[in-house]
Amino acid sequence: MRIGELADRVGTTTRTLRYYESRGLLPARRDGNGYRTYGEDDVRLLEQIRTLQDFGFELEETRPFVECLRSGHPAGDSCPASVAVYRRKLGELDALIGELSAVRAQVGAELARAEEAMAGLAADAGAAPGGPEPRCELSDVRGVAG
Repeated sequence: MRIGELADRVGTTTRTLRYYESRGLLPARRDGNGYRTYGEDDVRLLEQIRTLQDFGFELEETRPFVECLRSGHPAGDSCPASVAVYRRKLGELDALIGELSAVRAQVGAELARAEEAMAGLAADAGAAPGGPEPRCELSDVRGVAG
């Protein structure tokens, strides 16, 4: 198949495919007329790249998976280099989860503090339970009420 057909089939653009080719991820084969030609192996290779990118892998991180497929393995993740990339990515994800959990705890604590402060303001103003909440207005940089 030609480059346009491949792009349509895998849901990308010919520009992206040319970029992958320039990065050495997609083989450049030409027919007698000089047109790029591709086969089913290229479809599988591009699906592997797309799946990994959907998981948050950078394009360069897909290289071991591509090389694994090109070497004849039925799955791009059955080579030691691919497994190493999975391990490294899991470590990165675990670190991000830890950071996000810490931020979530901080935001939760700030919310609890803000709710207590808001309840205190309402009590100080003599607001009846279930009555209107204290009104807070934000202002922009010029000090104009927003």
